[in-house]
Amino acid sequence: MKKVILILMIGISVSSNSQFYKNKIQSIIKQGITTPNNNDQNISGLKSSLNIGIEKAVGTLGIENGFYNDAVLKILLPPEAQPIINNIKIVPGGQDLVDKTILSLNRTAEDAVKEALTIFKKAILNMSISDAMGILFGKDNAATEYLHQATYSELKLAFAPKVKASLAKPLVANVSTIETWNTLCLGYNGVANSTVGKISRLKTVNVDIENYVTEKALDALFVKIANVEKAIRTNPEARVNDLLKTVFGQLDKK
Repeated sequence: MKKVILILMIGISVSSNSQFYKNKIQSIIKQGITTPNNNDQNISGLKSSLNIGIEKAVGTLGIENGFYNDAVLKILLPPEAQPIINNIKIVPGGQDLVDKTILSLNRTAEDAVKEALTIFKKAILNMSISDAMGILFGKDNAATEYLHQATYSELKLAFAPKVKASLAKPLVANVSTIETWNTLCLGYNGVANSTVGKISRLKTVNVDIENYVTEKALDALFVKIANVEKAIRTNPEARVNDLLKTVFGQLDKK
């Protein structure tokens, strides 16, 4: 920045009446200027915050009850399965089967997110950031939002097979989540398709459970990453390395 101002000062000394150069200096002093090196450092700092975010997100969610005991992120039955809840008394297995299904869905997410760390870190590494200053001085979750916008489709494509594999694992009572889900849906749909069900106008339930769990798990990871980003922005003690201290320390001077 000093070099830029010096060059402009020289320009003014050559043409002292140049209002253009005077305005230019005032603009630079007021707004600041990001040199290529500083821009690269800001990008690295933003990516470092996201890497720490995904590490903590996986560490928090990828354990037993990481999802199940989280009042906000706990995975419930899909909205499309509401007819099952509304008619629980006629569902074979009743509330016990619903509870087992919900536990199984959460166990699947807890198992699958363990595989998310490498996927997210690769996306963060390869992510291009053109407006580092805009993100740095943006909202408390600006970097997380940018990550979501820039990489969500890629992340979902890479993460979905991990969820599919977890759905097939016998994670609850030696029974896989996909088996438990199918038992619940087939039992209810059998009633819905019966004469009594048709008279009662019960609607059958058809849900892409793999896609549902994939999206819920990804959404939860982004929530946790955003929480870490906010902490790094607002709490100097959360800046656990020199890069974060340097980059996010700029926010303390706003």
